Amino acid sequence: MKTVSVALVLCLNVGVDPPDIVKTQPCARLECWIDPLSQPAQKALESIGANLQRQYERWQARARYKLCLDPTVEEVKKLCTSLRRNAKEERVLFHYNGHGVPKPTVNGEIWVFNKSFTQYIPLSVYDLQQWMGTPSIYVYDCSCAGIIVDSFKQFAMQREQEMELASMNSRGTGNIFPQQSYKNCIQLASCAAKQILPMNPDLPADLFTSCLTTPIRIALRWFVLQDGRKLVPNITLDLIDKIPGQLNDRRTVLGELNWIFTAITDTIAWNTLPRELFQKLFRQDLVVASLFRNFLLAERIMRSYDCTPISSPKLPPTHQHPMWQAWDMALDICLSQLSGILNGAEIYRHSLFFAEQLTAFQVWLSHGSQMRSPPEQLPIVLQVLLSQVHRLRALELLGRFLDLGPWAVSLALSVGIFPYVLKLLQSSARELRPLLVFIWAKILAVDTTCQADLVKDNGHKYFLSVLSDSCMPAEHRTMAAFVLTMIVSSYPAGQEAVLQGNLISLCLEQLSDQHALLRQWLCICLGRIWYDCDMARGYGVRDNAHIKLNPLLTDEVPEVRAAAVYALGTFMSNTTDRTDHANAIDHGIAMQLINCIQDGSPLVRKELIVAYQGIVFQFENQFAVVAAQMLEEERLRDGSSISHSETGTLSPGRSGMRQAQSAASLQPSSSRANLLASATSSSASSSNNTTIPGSSHGSNFSSDGSLVDLGLRHAISSSAISPVGGLYGSVYANIWKALLSLVCDAYPEVTELATTLMNVIRQKAATCTLQRTRRRSAGCTLSAPGSPIKEGMVTEDAHHVKKEPVIATDFVPWCCRYFSQSVMKVPDDHDLESDPHHQRQWRFDRNQAMRDRAQEQCRMASFLRLDDQLFINKNPNVPTCMKFHPFEPLICVADKDGVSTWNWEHGVKLNYFYNKNPKFSNISTLEIINGHDCSLLLTGTDDGAVRVWRNYYSESNLDLELVTAWQALSDMLPSSRAFGVRNTGSGMVSSWEQESRYLYVTGDVRVIRIWDTHQEQKAQDIPTQANSCITSLTCDSVNQSLIVAGCGDGLVRLYDRRLSPVDSLVLTLREHNGWVVKVHLQRHGDGKIISGSVSGDVRIWDPRFSESVMTIRAAHGLTAMDVHEYSDLMAWYNCQA
Repeated sequence: MKTVSVALVLCLNVGVDPPDIVKTQPCARLECWIDPLSQPAQKALESIGANLQRQYERWQARARYKLCLDPTVEEVKKLCTSLRRNAKEERVLFHYNGHGVPKPTVNGEIWVFNKSFTQYIPLSVYDLQQWMGTPSIYVYDCSCAGIIVDSFKQFAMQREQEMELASMNSRGTGNIFPQQSYKNCIQLASCAAKQILPMNPDLPADLFTSCLTTPIRIALRWFVLQDGRKLVPNITLDLIDKIPGQLNDRRTVLGELNWIFTAITDTIAWNTLPRELFQKLFRQDLVVASLFRNFLLAERIMRSYDCTPISSPKLPPTHQHPMWQAWDMALDICLSQLSGILNGAEIYRHSLFFAEQLTAFQVWLSHGSQMRSPPEQLPIVLQVLLSQVHRLRALELLGRFLDLGPWAVSLALSVGIFPYVLKLLQSSARELRPLLVFIWAKILAVDTTCQADLVKDNGHKYFLSVLSDSCMPAEHRTMAAFVLTMIVSSYPAGQEAVLQGNLISLCLEQLSDQHALLRQWLCICLGRIWYDCDMARGYGVRDNAHIKLNPLLTDEVPEVRAAAVYALGTFMSNTTDRTDHANAIDHGIAMQLINCIQDGSPLVRKELIVAYQGIVFQFENQFAVVAAQMLEEERLRDGSSISHSETGTLSPGRSGMRQAQSAASLQPSSSRANLLASATSSSASSSNNTTIPGSSHGSNFSSDGSLVDLGLRHAISSSAISPVGGLYGSVYANIWKALLSLVCDAYPEVTELATTLMNVIRQKAATCTLQRTRRRSAGCTLSAPGSPIKEGMVTEDAHHVKKEPVIATDFVPWCCRYFSQSVMKVPDDHDLESDPHHQRQWRFDRNQAMRDRAQEQCRMASFLRLDDQLFINKNPNVPTCMKFHPFEPLICVADKDGVSTWNWEHGVKLNYFYNKNPKFSNISTLEIINGHDCSLLLTGTDDGAVRVWRNYYSESNLDLELVTAWQALSDMLPSSRAFGVRNTGSGMVSSWEQESRYLYVTGDVRVIRIWDTHQEQKAQDIPTQANSCITSLTCDSVNQSLIVAGCGDGLVRLYDRRLSPVDSLVLTLREHNGWVVKVHLQRHGDGKIISGSVSGDVRIWDPRFSESVMTIRAAHGLTAMDVHEYSDLMAWYNCQA
């Protein structure tokens, strides 16, 4: 909204004083800086009106101005109605000068003239409201002007009551009355209801108007008239009018004073007014902002003459604000140079006001935070952006301020940062690029509504140039990619604009950049570009985007892998026109994504499910056929009946869970041809001898990850799909199996997403099979087709109707929060004065003291009896494994499906929590991660899943947090111990290497898998080359190369992970005759290997030889054993002791 029309109504009646005002002699006479008595009355009136118009045009030159000099009521009415009609919904300004007429009446009337100027005619404010309409702004320059403001408010309330009554009466007639709110009209009055305008002859008669329209001139004049406020006492009023320069040229004296005045009044308003009111009065309309900025000066000047200007909405008093002292100082310094400038003796020295204010702002930033008051210099910083001299420093300080957090960005936006930084995008200065990109990244991280303005002003081209500039640091190109992502997000015009700038090609060219955050945001940017944009997908196909993104699926950074999955998922899901070429591309992408089901990061697996949602919706009927026929095959194979329900839902079961976790059948082969032909749809192989089940034979999944009781254990194994080749069927079958595996994921959020998507397929399968059943019952025989595409019920239209997504993640918003947080602030861990740093240092000091005590105890261990009982207690359930905390007096004891944490010093159980593993699985291993600092607890179960917990030993489980979970092992194959001691497998066996952050896992499998927990992905697979399970595992944490594994067949195998997987087995120790209970690789001394078996023999080995160097005979039937990490101590337990 802006002011487009201005009515200037002057009631001066030059030469005739109003009857109710007694003027002093001498008195103020100047009107618009013209002495009306210096020329004929009519000419003086016209000159004053023209001058007033020029003064207003300085603030809004494009507005429509109309003069109404000494008017009648009819002339005012005609003028107001005409301006309102032309202005339509925009604002109209009504300026009233009543210096030549009586004061306003208490009845709400102002005065005009009759045609012959023989009488004063009252004009009701009530009528004026109707003629002006809304929105409007009124300026009253006359004595007792406050009466008009009060009357206006009363009439506004009366008018609204009348409109409300008329609206209630018209409800039955159908007539609609336009609703106008006059309460929101803006009014500025020169004085209160009982005050007379000042008559000081040194001041103009229209002092209020002069303050509103010529603030610098009247401010200088008033300043000179004050006593004790001048550095140079010989400045006269005549010299004031000789100050050189133009108000709109900041390089001149007047221009700089006007610039400083704008900054100071903005600052006073922003620090005094409520934020909403500041936005309404100072940031929406240029004329309104100028009038209210100058109104602050009018309040200061006129209060010194016992007049109180009135405004509606009412403003708090600002005439004593401290910033006025800065204005006085600027005037003092300026005037002190005036004589020399006028004489030509010296050149004007520019004010240091802005430099000093920037310094004050910098001081605030050094101690600023959200808890402190906002910096009052913020509006001044924005004004400084207009100056090339201070612009670089101002942008740097502004960036530091925005980096404090979203609250700082909101403050900057409230003060009006947007138009300033938007205009700066037109600058070609390279030194501004890093600062502007940073500032815009901060703004868009908090407020994305400005994308339309950016595109409208071609601001996106600025960030395209930054992204394409190889000389720019990767951090700044990352911010440019983020800004472009925000521009295209859910904004078709933005997508079209950046496509013209070849953004897709720019992103693809930099996908191999070493900066991980840049790779991440390039992927996200691509995903947002072609979201719901077929044109962008076409450009992506042209540039082989889907092929260039594939290497990032194995990136070392989890966020990059998730971003790549997100980009490929949106690439698959946005095509509405289905063609064979488009289908082939989507099928290839879907098969490539199958590898991600084994990713160690839940972030990646969640994005994988959302990505598959797109292809499921594109080929919903085909997936329904695959699902229905696989489930029917399973039902017929098992010979089991299915529990029926009206909707096809089934109660949760647990059969086949371990097979459901199998990833071997889901792992595509390395060859693309083999990848696509690895499995085919069972619809092709069983079409001639299998009927599709009825609608009640659907399947459902429970939220805990258990498959329903349909025998789905075969549905996700390759044996369940007949090898009848064909790309079409293999894609859907493999995706179906992948989703089944994700339903059983160890991370609850992954399970929930997969369950929701699978139920969509189930519902579709139930619908399709119901249609088949109805056709069959109607006597229509129908044999199953050789390929689902030929079946009528699965035929896809050429034009696909996009469905609303049923699942989504907050991955992209989560990534965006990186830019809304502080990136300059030193992390607490590195801040030497922060509490986290002090806490960490305390832990490190405690650990070192404990190591020193432990070394002393290790030297004395061989001379002491180990017969002190420190802790004995009964665990709630039968323990399966336990783990001591290396530095805290804690012991974690796991049972089948939960973990108890005990304080062994005090004999107190701190807490117990459930591990959330399936009921048929058991916890078989525990590891303490980051034991030297804020430790985490890792639990491994015999179904191959690993879970990592935080706050596991807090007395209340309210703080317990599942950090991550993934399927560390697949295809667990149980084996048995010798001598009948234990008829179960080894489950999962693990070894944690803190130095490298590697997790070694094995057990009832034929592989030792090494996980890089920092990258959250598999680092290496080492074949065990054994026919039995691994029962114990240890590794060389010093050289990080040797792995020692005890096996169920009694052998101890040594692997060197530096070699190729085939050649990694370097030594086999064969002296044990039974199940190896424990192997240990010493970290000190000669690095001996210690192993013990159920046969009761404990052997010590030199890894350089294949024969043991020492044998210790323990009791037969040894079931548990452990060796001290740093001391020559070992302990064992046997069931026969």
